[in-house]
Amino acid sequence: MDLRQAVSRFHEDLPVEWILPGNGAAELLTWAGRELAQMGATYLLTPAFGDYRRSLNAFNARVIECPISLKGGDKVQFDGLGELEERAGLLLNTPHNPTGILLRPELILPLLERFALVVVDEAFMDFLPRSAQTSLIERVADFPNLVILRSLTKFYSLPGLRLGYAIAHPDRLNLWRQWRDPWSVNNLAVAAGIAVLGDRAFEEKTHHWLSINRPQLYQELGKITGLYPYPGVANFLLVRCQSSVSELQTQLLKDYRILIRDCLSFPELGDNYFRVAIRTEADNQYLINALKN
Repeated sequence: MDLRQAVSRFHEDLPVEWILPGNGAAELLTWAGRELAQMGATYLLTPAFGDYRRSLNAFNARVIECPISLKGGDKVQFDGLGELEERAGLLLNTPHNPTGILLRPELILPLLERFALVVVDEAFMDFLPRSAQTSLIERVADFPNLVILRSLTKFYSLPGLRLGYAIAHPDRLNLWRQWRDPWSVNNLAVAAGIAVLGDRAFEEKTHHWLSINRPQLYQELGKITGLYPYPGVANFLLVRCQSSVSELQTQLLKDYRILIRDCLSFPELGDNYFRVAIRTEADNQYLINALKN
């Protein structure tokens, strides 16, 4: 079995011609950025993962930012998609990074009729049980302008191996193959990818762990005065803070050896937001106790 066949089986016999493995989702995002740069403009939901701007700026894409509402709740709302530029592209992710909130298909599907190219990054989708996932993979055959990006490094803890894949119309993937370097995916990554895609026990164990520890951490964070967590569905939670996160980050690291991720790399968030990973019950409680102190 090769890697494309393993991905095909993982997605219930998706035709291998619609699958393109890459050197992490970042490599495939580069080729998506190259194609989006050929559009009249690319609409980018913000706050956005920093690598999106890298891939778009690398090819001098014209970018129009569309801020999403950060008022809280489990639904994402965004403005700025009124009258579009001619031959417009759209780049977004679901679950959304950095909020962790799931974008419902009924929000995205109408956009496929309006945009010449829609790239949906589903890097964190695997953190949801299969029954709860809202992937658009099954709609790729209906929309030649739809590209799905997936990562294997996050859910399966393989960041050093660099492995992801794109799902799109074969004509588009053949074009991307002409742009890329040969042998972009190494044999170690291929072997690991085939192995983890067949490991349903790890998948079920991870989903069970998250189903218990994520809501517990969310609820406990919400009880702390001045902290307002977002109800994310991935392996992290975004938290709004009334005070400076930089000061909190320094204090937690100095006094408790806990490092929270600031959100300064997201210009729209600044120094009043931080992210925490979902960990074991004991680790999560240690964090809660430190934040309370």
